[in-house]
Amino acid sequence: MSEKLYETTIRTTPIFQGKIIDLEVQDVTLPNGKESKREVVHHPGAVAVIALTPENKLILVRQFRKPLEKVLAEIPAGKLEKGEDPLECAKRELEEETGVQAENWTKLHSFYTSPGFADELVHVYLAEGLGEGMVNMDEDEFVERIDVTLEEAEALIESEEIHDAKTIYAVQYWKLRG
Repeated sequence: MSEKLYETTIRTTPIFQGKIIDLEVQDVTLPNGKESKREVVHHPGAVAVIALTPENKLILVRQFRKPLEKVLAEIPAGKLEKGEDPLECAKRELEEETGVQAENWTKLHSFYTSPGFADELVHVYLAEGLGEGMVNMDEDEFVERIDVTLEEAEALIESEEIHDAKTIYAVQYWKLRG
């Protein structure tokens, strides 16, 4: 690691503590000795599930995204509860949002969504051997399940109905997997 790139936090000022995120401003000393400010969003982390049906279709959920003021089609995903195991969260989210359970789970990768200002880490799982479970969404959550072919998923990317990194990643993974 290159120590000459590190910033040292001088002080932290909490700005907002919410249900999903916390926001703080950090005063930092830069590698050149000057000072600056960093706005940092803390997020507990999340999971995302690439669920492929026996018919080789990808399970997506359509959901209204308020910050964008539009409906997106996304792979099932959800926020980790404090101390929750990511695999258990993935199993819970898949069943709650889609009514599907999986026999086989493989962790593929984890990635930071926006490391320039947030610490959110998303754990991506592949779910196979699907069977029926029970839909049980949160009371403020409204989603519609759709199962799509690879060609349909690519068309949804082109039309920007799929327009988030985790779902585009899922489609590319699926395409390369063959």
